[in-house]
Amino acid sequence: MELEQFIDANGPDSEANGFQKENNRLLKIPVDGLTTVKVGTMVAYTGDLTFTGRSSAEGGLTGLVKEAVTDEGTPVMEAEGTGSLYLADQGKKVQILSLDEGESISVNGTDVLAFEEQIDYEIGTIGSLSGAAAGGLTNVFLSGPGDVAISTHGDPLVISPPVTTDPDATVAWSSNLSPSIGTNKMIEIGQQSGESMQMEFTGEEGFVVVQPYEEGGQM
Repeated sequence: MELEQFIDANGPDSEANGFQKENNRLLKIPVDGLTTVKVGTMVAYTGDLTFTGRSSAEGGLTGLVKEAVTDEGTPVMEAEGTGSLYLADQGKKVQILSLDEGESISVNGTDVLAFEEQIDYEIGTIGSLSGAAAGGLTNVFLSGPGDVAISTHGDPLVISPPVTTDPDATVAWSSNLSPSIGTNKMIEIGQQSGESMQMEFTGEEGFVVVQPYEEGGQM
């Protein structure tokens, strides 16, 4: 391929509003103000942007809780200014969700890539935060309106409850579901299966998003 052809074929798309996928693994955000992104995912930007970490300056107990949990499992930063921001997360595929007013979703903290300024969010835990290795994990509750970008290893699968999932493969779930952490009911004989902890989603409405990959207990 000629150099000029390579540049034309791989250059950014024309300017547009909202989150955009430059390709399956690269997110472009036209920034005009402020957006929140996962720490360590910025690969390039144009224009005049500054990056600052989240702090408890949001005020009160809520801000302090967000800071404490964010430090543990969901490090995020604010990109502010005017320009184009490009994000990628370890070669994972980018999924863009446009939430309407009143729509919300819970996302595993490791899989949140970015969300717009107007998105309301709360960070919490499933199980014990200090017992992450025993099944506790950080999740982010995101409420619209606005764009949200998440990342997945491979193509995601959306399943209707009731369903039981591996926490290391669970990406997101609908806001009406409240998963619980359970233990594998199988009797281990000899070598362990490695599937000792499970997420249990009950009910007959909603959805659960899983990926064909286990994060290796990093959640």
